[in-house]
Amino acid sequence: MNIFRLLGDFSHLGAIFILLLKIWTTRSCAGVSGKSVLLYAIIFTCRYLDLLVHYVSLYNSIMKIIYLVATYFTLYLIYVKFKSTYHRSHDSFRIELLILPSAALAFLWNHEFSVLEVLWTFSIYLESVAILPQLYMVSKTGQAEIITSHYLFALGIYRFFYILNWIYRYYMENFLDWISIISGIIQTILYCDFFYLYITKVIRRKGTGISETI
Repeated sequence: MNIFRLLGDFSHLGAIFILLLKIWTTRSCAGVSGKSVLLYAIIFTCRYLDLLVHYVSLYNSIMKIIYLVATYFTLYLIYVKFKSTYHRSHDSFRIELLILPSAALAFLWNHEFSVLEVLWTFSIYLESVAILPQLYMVSKTGQAEIITSHYLFALGIYRFFYILNWIYRYYMENFLDWISIISGIIQTILYCDFFYLYITKVIRRKGTGISETI
């Protein structure tokens, strides 16, 4: 494992716990897209089914379990414990428009036509667009809480480090996975506009201690 993969993993883990911390400490899931979290639950479930049949390393297994448990716990907070604070009317992106094309593409373009491989490929395609419901919610309401912005930024940084990981593996290990690379680039592009807003409105105003939204 290289440093970029490690930084990417912990950026992703950080994003998940930032979101959990936001919901738990404020006792509210206002501004959070339950649909994006649901998509990530589907992604991790499909991707990590190999836990049942393949052992890679202790680190790999622990990280997968943490992702799964934390994501499903976040879903519980949104749809059960704090459901009265969930803005369902704002979270109106039609996720079937993301799930169905991702599933179809996974059947058409994969490394191997087996159940686990197709599910893994589906999770990669779906992850590239899973943040769209959250970004749509932000654009629809016209603002995002600072903590939600940190969550989105951490997810974007996670993907950025994974792109560096793929570049490193290509030059150092002669490894190339076009499915992951293309999906990752698409996901990063989706964050570009948000990155601009984050840098100009969150970081530059951080010193004031006043701004609560972007």
